[in-house]
Parts: sequence; structure tokens; C-alpha cells
Amino acid sequence: MHLIAKIIIVFVALIHIYILWLEMFAWMTKARKVFRTIPAEMFAPTKTMAANQGLYNGFLAAGLVWSLVITDAVWSVNVANFFLACVLVAGLYGAATVQKKIFFVQGIPAIIGLLAVNIL
Repeated sequence: MHLIAKIIIVFVALIHIYILWLEMFAWMTKARKVFRTIPAEMFAPTKTMAANQGLYNGFLAAGLVWSLVITDAVWSVNVANFFLACVLVAGLYGAATVQKKIFFVQGIPAIIGLLAVNIL
């Protein structure tokens, strides 16, 4: 896999590690400033749900990091494609059901990653 593709994968993984941190550990503090469309009174009752969502974001990040440490070139690309596609689907679904901004935060980087992995 080309270095540029690996850098993009790291970037996408870092986005999801950040989302994990926000949703699992900073939901009642920093997340309030990031997720401004959520009314303040909704943070406490949704804390457990947000932590669950954060865990899923962690799985996406773990899969992307895993793709970087696989020594077999073909499997590395296959795993990267799978997890980048998962991120893209999550970004599309989030944009359709929650907020269009999610596509730009998750979907666009995933598309760029898929292009880099498969073209470079």
C-alpha cells in the first residue's frame, strides 16, 4: 500500500478515535461543545447510548489500524477497503438521518482513503 494511502488511513482512524473519546469519555463535557445540535438536557439521558456509539467508532479505528499492520499486501488492502467502506456507509447513513455535516467529517475522508488505497 502506498504511503499516501497509509497516511489517509491513519487520519480516518484518528477521526474515529476522537469520536470514541468524545462519545465514551467526554460526553458530559467536551461533547456538548462539539455536538451543538443536541439540547443540553439530552446529554445525561443519552450518556450510555453515546458510549455505545463510541465503542463502534473504536471498532472502525481498530480495523483501520489493523489494516496498516497486516504484512500481506493483498490482505492489508482488503481489510483497509472493508473498514473504509464501513466508515463511508456510516457517514452516508449519518448524513441521511442526523446531519449532513457527518458526510463531510466521515464520508469524504473515507472516499479519499478508498481512492488512495485502490488507485495509488
